[in-house]
Amino acid sequence: MSQLIVSGAQPSGILHIGNYFGAIKQMVNLQSQGECRFFLADMHAQTTISSAEQLQSNIIDLARAYLAVGLDPEKTIIFKQSDVPEVTELAWTLSCLASMPYLMRAHSFKDAQAKDKEVSVGLFNYPILMAADILIHNATLVPVGKDQKQHLEIARDMARKFNSTYGHTFVEPEAYIIESVEIVPGTDGEKMSKSKSNTIPLFATHDEIKKAIMSIPTDSASVADSKNPDTNTIYRIHKLFLTPEQDEVVRAKYVDGGMGYKEAKDMCIESVEHFIAPLRTKFNSISDEDVKKVLAQGKERVRPHVIKQMEIIRAAIGTTL
Repeated sequence: MSQLIVSGAQPSGILHIGNYFGAIKQMVNLQSQGECRFFLADMHAQTTISSAEQLQSNIIDLARAYLAVGLDPEKTIIFKQSDVPEVTELAWTLSCLASMPYLMRAHSFKDAQAKDKEVSVGLFNYPILMAADILIHNATLVPVGKDQKQHLEIARDMARKFNSTYGHTFVEPEAYIIESVEIVPGTDGEKMSKSKSNTIPLFATHDEIKKAIMSIPTDSASVADSKNPDTNTIYRIHKLFLTPEQDEVVRAKYVDGGMGYKEAKDMCIESVEHFIAPLRTKFNSISDEDVKKVLAQGKERVRPHVIKQMEIIRAAIGTTL
């Protein structure tokens, strides 16, 4: 049976290489492995963005980024989450099946609580809306980063709960995670995150790349000293951009000694620039009108699928007369 692959990303700001290697690269590669529907999670973004202008700009930029990195609208349905209003209808039904103690165990809620943030109802229900995003399509495979794995487990739980309550309606989606890049390090060695200001933007200029990589902290090891590449932030970022053959050469430079951190950073800058430059050119060549056309086509293509699925759901719960 062909895979039905669904995934999305929030239009919450400038994408960085962690977003690419952690999720978007998987989306690009999966286009040849099944039917793909990839969305811009603009409703999820409302938990953090309250400016209409900012959200509109972010939506355009995320869609432009999708196209620049290789998502093909001829192969893949690219659409806005808000263009599928059935997802909120399903989210209400799922929220009636989920308990508050269950949702209080979700990372999104616990993280906000730990930081003493005011938790909106939207943030509390975030995992339910995410489950609806997946189940409204009856997806079989969902590419996610490691930090989103719990949310997929919640989607599986909700499918199971719905099926046991109303009869078999949903398949239980499987996660697709590339283990080797499930956590992309930032310039401070921690997980790359916009909130930590430790990112390398996916479409950065050469100067931005250089500034980010030169800011990576280093220890007091001398040029002659052997250095452990596996604990070195410069190497851990650099490795993402290397072929296996290139990686073997670079690792040897760390292990054998004779390379200072200035040389290590310069090599890393060169590799990152080589990767980002063509993406940057493509990103800058895509107009707002190009993006709006793709999203309009995506809406037109996805609507019949979700309408049909929602009819099945309504019949199962008894709202269809």
